Amino acid sequence: MSATSRTPLRSNRSRTTLLAAVAAACALTLSACSSGGTSGGGGDTNFVMGKDGISTAKKGERADAPDLSGKTVDGKQLDVAADFKGKIVVLNVWGSWCAPCRAEAPNLETVYKALGPKGVQFVGINTRDTKTSNALAFEKQYGVTFPSLYDPTGKLMLRFKKGTLNPQAIPSTLVIDRDGRIAARSLAALSEDKLRKMIDPVLAEK
Repeated sequence: MSATSRTPLRSNRSRTTLLAAVAAACALTLSACSSGGTSGGGGDTNFVMGKDGISTAKKGERADAPDLSGKTVDGKQLDVAADFKGKIVVLNVWGSWCAPCRAEAPNLETVYKALGPKGVQFVGINTRDTKTSNALAFEKQYGVTFPSLYDPTGKLMLRFKKGTLNPQAIPSTLVIDRDGRIAARSLAALSEDKLRKMIDPVLAEK
C-alpha cells in the first residue's frame, strides 16, 4: 500500500478520535452542547415532561438531591441541605458566558425577592467560569443577590443520578421540595411566569 493510500485512513481515524473526545467532554461538563428538554417521561423514570418543557415528579416518586456544598463565588461556605433545611430551594445552573443565563437572571431575582418571605430560597451553581471575578461581575451587572456555589469543572452537577431530574444543560433550573427531593426541572431559560409555574405547586404542598 502506498503512502498516499494510507493518508485518508489516518485522517478518518484522527477525526473519529477527535469527535469522540469532544462528545465525552460535553457529557462530563454538562455544557450547552446539550440541547436540553429532550429526555424524561419515558422508560423507568419517575417524572413527566409537560408541553412547556417543564418536567415534574409526583411527591412520592421524587429522587433525593445530592450533597450540594462547597465555596460560593464570593468565597463563603455553603451547604444547601443544612443551611436551608425545611425550605423550598430553587437551584439554577448558570455561567457568565451563557447568553440564555443573562436573559433569565433578572427573572430569577424578581421571583426570589417575591417568594423569599414564603420560605423559598434560590441558590445558583456557577459553572465553567475559570475565574470567580467573571461570576461576581455577572451578579453585579444583573443584580443577583442569592448565593451561588462555584463549580468551574461541573463536579457538583455530576453528583445528580442519571434517570432523575438532573441538570443536563446550561441553564438548568431545579425545584427541590421541603424534604430535599427534586420536584421539577427546566432545561431552558425561564420567564417569571414559567418559573412561578414550577414553584407554585411545590409551595402549595403541605
